[in-house]
Amino acid sequence: MPQQLEPSLNLAWVLVAGFLVMFMQAGFALVETGFTRARNATNTMAMNLIIYPIGVIGFWLIGYGLMLGGLREWPSLGPAVAGAHEVALRLGGHSWGLFGAAKFALVTVSRDPASLAMFLFAVMFMDTAATIPTGAMAERWRFSAFVFYGFFMSTLLYPLYGNWVWGGGWLSTLGVNAGLGHGHVDFAGSSVVHMTGGITALAGTLCLGPRLGKFRADGTVSPMPGHNLPMSVLGTLILAFGWFGFNAGSTLSASDSRIALVAVNTILSSSAGALAALFYVWFTIHKPDVGMACNGLLGGLVAITASCAFVSPAAAVLIGLVAGVLVVRTVHLLERRLHIDDPVGAIAVHGACGTWGALALGLLADGSHGFGWNGVAGPVRGLFFGDVGQLEAQCVGVLANIVFVFATSFGFFWLMERVWGNRVSAEVEHYGLDLYEMGTDAYPRE
Repeated sequence: MPQQLEPSLNLAWVLVAGFLVMFMQAGFALVETGFTRARNATNTMAMNLIIYPIGVIGFWLIGYGLMLGGLREWPSLGPAVAGAHEVALRLGGHSWGLFGAAKFALVTVSRDPASLAMFLFAVMFMDTAATIPTGAMAERWRFSAFVFYGFFMSTLLYPLYGNWVWGGGWLSTLGVNAGLGHGHVDFAGSSVVHMTGGITALAGTLCLGPRLGKFRADGTVSPMPGHNLPMSVLGTLILAFGWFGFNAGSTLSASDSRIALVAVNTILSSSAGALAALFYVWFTIHKPDVGMACNGLLGGLVAITASCAFVSPAAAVLIGLVAGVLVVRTVHLLERRLHIDDPVGAIAVHGACGTWGALALGLLADGSHGFGWNGVAGPVRGLFFGDVGQLEAQCVGVLANIVFVFATSFGFFWLMERVWGNRVSAEVEHYGLDLYEMGTDAYPRE
């Protein structure tokens, strides 16, 4: 391939992959709306719509600079034409990156095709993370409070953790600085995107509290089924399609032969997750729960996202099987034991399976890929293939996400509750957010 042609093809590949990830926004909207009640359908759809423009503007203004402002170039996309700066802490003779401090509002990179393509690709990932709490907090979240949250997530919370893993920050340098494998590795976002969204959703649901009537005084759980399961099934399939952009697009190269393995691992893990969840529920309650199969499929996708380029197809199936069972068990734990109300299962799918996906890489990465990853010689290997340090790095990254994301997001929601208010009134919740919050019913009666 002519040398000058390859960066152009890679740019086109990254852009097309970004377009696929954007289509996932439609999948999220359908999944979440189908899993919620009819009287809140417009509100749920509206959050899935408006998080997109809020996220784009917030990430453009501040988030992209904080997250990727410390990276000078992406070699597969051509030479750098703009400067970069990472704010770092000097400790123990090593530099530990904290956040980027360049490329804000794309001013300095407005003529750099590589930076522009990466902005589009990265903002779609950010919007995925930002969308996750809209399902967990549905049916009682004030729309105005949600708007404030959208800017918080896109300008601060997601970009900071993203910088630590993908922007040259301290988690990515655990290998060089501390000898822990290749540092925290996350190929396409199990921890950066999905754990961040899932942990934020957990913090938000704890601050909001459950929907009225969900948990009775005697401790029993009141079922509140969604109004349109076929809608959720369609949304799940759209998400599965868009996930090819998520995972395969993260190669950042159209000529990377790992694309085939990444894509195959993606479909294998998702399929294993769907079947594991379906059969586990079928065996325990003697009915094949299609909604749980949807979440099992999504859990398999979330779990394989970190390691899809580093594991074999057989390992991808194992990762998906564990994720499918983990979804079911986590949903039951949150609802029946902890009385945490998540209408769509977002915390289980993204939080629990994102955690499992990040750790699975530290166990099952087989050394076939990742030579020189994060500046460390040799391939990425997990515990079962000879490198305990990689598992340790994955654990540090997971712990950092839980501590930082939960504490920061809980603090945000706590402050919002006292300054503005997170939750609608009991009357609005009883009659539906569509009527009182949005002024438009999704299904108006004649």
